[in-house]
Amino acid sequence: MHIITIGREFGSGGRELGKRLADALGYAYYDREILTAIAEKSNMDEGYVSKMMEQGLFSTIPITFGQTFHYTASVQQNATQILVAQQHILKELAEKGNCVIVGRSADVILADYAPLNIFVYANLEAKLRRCKNRAPAGEDFSEKEMKKKMKQVDSSRAKAREFLSDSKWGRKESYHLMINTSDIVIKEIIPSVADYARHWFEVNHTK
Repeated sequence: MHIITIGREFGSGGRELGKRLADALGYAYYDREILTAIAEKSNMDEGYVSKMMEQGLFSTIPITFGQTFHYTASVQQNATQILVAQQHILKELAEKGNCVIVGRSADVILADYAPLNIFVYANLEAKLRRCKNRAPAGEDFSEKEMKKKMKQVDSSRAKAREFLSDSKWGRKESYHLMINTSDIVIKEIIPSVADYARHWFEVNHTK
């Protein structure tokens, strides 16, 4: 099976790239569905789970993932429960067949499946512009507020990866392909990225 994981900076267009790539390859695509499944499996409110992930509360658990968990604080217990559910769900999705998975440290959790790991990034101006153009109705963040949110979410993603792996979030050494979306139209590069993915799997899954 072919698994592609998409790591991304907030506002870089990683979600769009992942969806378009999945469509181009004819793969399943998983993103928000994972959050919903985690909430259901851990018997928690989806909004609460999403907030915990965005705020980086996983960094409050000072142990290596996979060991026995012994905590009394409810936040720590909930974070642990979410992480365990996330691991199980990602592996269940991977077993279903070829897919593209956005975020959730899938590249680390699914390392045994030999995925193609992509990281999407962009400069600050491009990210602010994309966030403004795609803001949902009623959302009216100032530039300062949006920068703060970007920093918070990206910090959370980095801490989550740090908790699960020694490899660094956003560093080129941690991925197979880095894509800078600053000055490009994402849909226009999808054919090239899809060709790269096909070639990568051909080379790496036939060794």
